[in-house]
Amino acid sequence: MLNFGAFATPERNIIFDLNDFDETLPAPWEWDIKRLAVSFVLAVRDNGLKDKYAQGAAEAVARAYRKKMLEYSKKSILDIWYDRIDWEAVIEKTSDPELQKKIKAKTEKAIKRTIQGHYFPKMSELHDGRYIFKDSPPALYHLKGEESEKFRQDTLDAFAIYRQSLQDDKQRLFDRYKLSDVAIKVVGVGSVGTCCAVALMLAPDTEPLILQLKEARASVLEPYCGKSEFENHGQRVVAGQRIIQSASDIFLGWTKFGDGRHFYLRQLRDGKVKLEPDLWDGPRMIEIAEIMGTVLARAHARSGDAAVISGYLSEEGTFDEAVGSFAVSYANQAEEDYELFARACKSGRLPVAEDLGL
Repeated sequence: MLNFGAFATPERNIIFDLNDFDETLPAPWEWDIKRLAVSFVLAVRDNGLKDKYAQGAAEAVARAYRKKMLEYSKKSILDIWYDRIDWEAVIEKTSDPELQKKIKAKTEKAIKRTIQGHYFPKMSELHDGRYIFKDSPPALYHLKGEESEKFRQDTLDAFAIYRQSLQDDKQRLFDRYKLSDVAIKVVGVGSVGTCCAVALMLAPDTEPLILQLKEARASVLEPYCGKSEFENHGQRVVAGQRIIQSASDIFLGWTKFGDGRHFYLRQLRDGKVKLEPDLWDGPRMIEIAEIMGTVLARAHARSGDAAVISGYLSEEGTFDEAVGSFAVSYANQAEEDYELFARACKSGRLPVAEDLGL
């Protein structure tokens, strides 16, 4: 569920689409549907909503996916490729006026939070005649001494590889910026244990560009689906994102550091609007489930064969009910597994790191 969100396209329109591709790899299409349906069951329970909404939201994912895939099966390949879902349309589908108002206000804030007007002044400072990131440990910090200089040089070397991953016109755009500073930036829980950094780039007139570098490792799906066709896992992530996403960041690319680690790069928080499932009641869960099921169908229609998938699903609701039942059962198992994990942590059987206050 949290792999979906709203963000700005290169044309500065806000669309709703998938936004996390770290594990992307060709695999059975139904896995994505099951995973999304299960996440809705868990979200409904976490919000203390009635059980009927758990099953209802899970079935809504499958139903919307099935209906949209049938629609795509009758469209041309180009029509599928050009299709996208505007964030404004998603907001309008929300039947709760208060929630609609909150989402619109949050969207307006996100649009105003540009790199130049918001993140650059918030995250950087002038130091000895050069703009650098403000240290804010443990979330944002510089390496020390020789380590810092080495990391800066490694980043410059990696940029030479990254540049080649961009389209020709984007290479010319990238060349207008020069590296001013690079620092370590801690990001989401899903990236724990990997290296993530931010690079502050400046044009001659001090116009800023902040790029995020995220380490990419082998997909967790590899043991079950085989190795990626790409040697560089950053390229694997980028290739998957470009295929699946209806509009991608113009600075999306990949690179490799001297120590062999793979990375992909993109702009930092370019007009992103995060979802807040904890604000959704039962009817809203079902509404959003339908929208996400539709988005997932579009992604699969771009990367797969809509006619084949639609033919397998048929027009009946058997698939919807099967996914709903599976999602409830799997959510039960997930909760049991988490309970065992929590008990093991509490008893000391599993070591737990101290709270870092992130």
